[in-house]
This record gives sequence, C-alpha cells and structure tokens, in this order.
Amino acid sequence: MKVLVDTNIILDFLLERELFLQEAKLLFQAINSSQIKGYVTATTLTDIFYIARRHTQSLERARQSVVFILSSLEVCPIDRTVLELALTSTTPDFEDALQVSCALAQGLDAIVTRDAKFPANSIQVLSIHELMQKLEDARD
Repeated sequence: MKVLVDTNIILDFLLERELFLQEAKLLFQAINSSQIKGYVTATTLTDIFYIARRHTQSLERARQSVVFILSSLEVCPIDRTVLELALTSTTPDFEDALQVSCALAQGLDAIVTRDAKFPANSIQVLSIHELMQKLEDARD
C-alpha cells in the first residue's frame, strides 16, 4: 500500500509529541519494514524544516529532520499540473488540496493523517489506527 503521510504525523514522530508518538512510531516501523511505502509532498519538507528549527532552536536538528524524511519517504513532486489540480479542487485549504493532488498524481492509495477534518473527497483518508487495521486485515 502506498500512502502520503500528513505533516502532523511526521512532526509527531520527529518532535516526539507524547500524545501521538506511539502511533507515529508504528507507522514508521511499517514503512521501514516495507509493509507500506510512505510518501511526503515536497512542500511538507519546508514546513518540517521550519517547525523543527523553531521548536528545537537548532539548525542542525532541523536539517537532520529533513535528512531523516528523505531517507524514509518518497517525495511527491509539486509541479504545475499538481498546482493547477489543487487550485481547481473543491478542498478549501490549499495545503490539503496540494497533498490530495500530489497523492492522486502519484497514484497513491490513501493519505494518513490524524486530522479528523482532512477532506476525504477523491482519495481515501485514514488515521494510523485505520491503516494498521487494514494491514492486519490484509495479512489474515
């Protein structure tokens, strides 16, 4: 299964956000063991760098965060086609529209997020728990 990982989950993992860390670890374990293939949008990398640097007050830690993501996830490119698709989307949040458009352009199966309000219109949107359940069901 190929999934786009939403920024919030990546930050949960990198910044070790206590409430969400265990589920984020499960997701990255599934990615590292090749049970699923994880993707991230190119724009998410700039968000991660900015937030990690602000949160940790460390340029080096911010760089390490991006290096980790580049080594763990595939990058969905954002080109003119993806931008135009996002602009014509009915999704009101442009960042979410970009993620949906990238996922569709790459033929991904789902977007994994903990944002309960993430728009689920043209692609499946799953929580980590729901994704893990799908993996478990597929093994049975």
